[in-house]
Amino acid sequence: MAEATAGNGHARTASPSHASRGERFTADSVTVKDGTRIYFKDWGSGKPVVLSHGWPLDADAWDTQMLFLVQHGYRVIAHDRRGHGRSGQSSGGNDVDTYADDLAAVIEALDLKQVTLVGHSMGGGEIARYMGRHGTSRVAKAVLISAVVPLMLKTDSNPDGLPMSAFDNIRSNLAGNRSVFYTNLALPFYGFNRPNAKVEQGTVEEFWREGMAGSILGQYQCVQQFTVDYTADLKKIDVPTLILHGDDDQLVPVKVAAEMSAKIIKNARLKIYPGAPHGMCTTAAEQVNADLLAFLQS
Repeated sequence: MAEATAGNGHARTASPSHASRGERFTADSVTVKDGTRIYFKDWGSGKPVVLSHGWPLDADAWDTQMLFLVQHGYRVIAHDRRGHGRSGQSSGGNDVDTYADDLAAVIEALDLKQVTLVGHSMGGGEIARYMGRHGTSRVAKAVLISAVVPLMLKTDSNPDGLPMSAFDNIRSNLAGNRSVFYTNLALPFYGFNRPNAKVEQGTVEEFWREGMAGSILGQYQCVQQFTVDYTADLKKIDVPTLILHGDDDQLVPVKVAAEMSAKIIKNARLKIYPGAPHGMCTTAAEQVNADLLAFLQS
């Protein structure tokens, strides 16, 4: 059984099943069976909380929540999705099934049990697919924040969704000039394009930094996962679930996301933040943190 020392100095023991699957485990990463290295942060002790970030960011997007939860006695783990941040820039596997399997590899390598899974934006799709694909035997609770579930794409049965042209436009901008696109995208992401909004230049620059740290190929291919139908995954969620969403989310409209998810997931509680944007983990961090803590303690 492999053992490694995590960032807080405690010994972490890897699941013995990983050697047989060809996965390698170190203090801050798991190398999965296709050879891709998945980086993670693992801080603190206590009940585990695993955080899955949004696109095109990485685990650093959770820093405010991670620091807060560590200070309140929780063990917090956040990974960089493949193709993002410090994880490997694989040419394949940039799809939600593989993202869910990568998340499972991190959870199993750290032998986490009674986990609260928290997903923002695309991370919400990732944790939903994880539960749909791997079950909830290791999961105690789930939190979806500004999540892309159940279905973002406009279809005959989902007339309020976004047209495929919206996703094609994202891909076109990525292929054209990713740096300029991420600088501009940060404005609606955080609601800085609204009248009288105060633009936080440091927040824009951090969004750009995290986006540019990832692989353009992985991020480009990830856009397809925004159009995936996660309804079947949501139906399999059988743990208490908190859904948080801003009603001024310009990227993932609350009507097609949170409101629909709350109708599908058993034991779901929906809380809508008036005037909050997509990036509300940053702009409304104090309230998000308070709601997370209250849910964890409930």
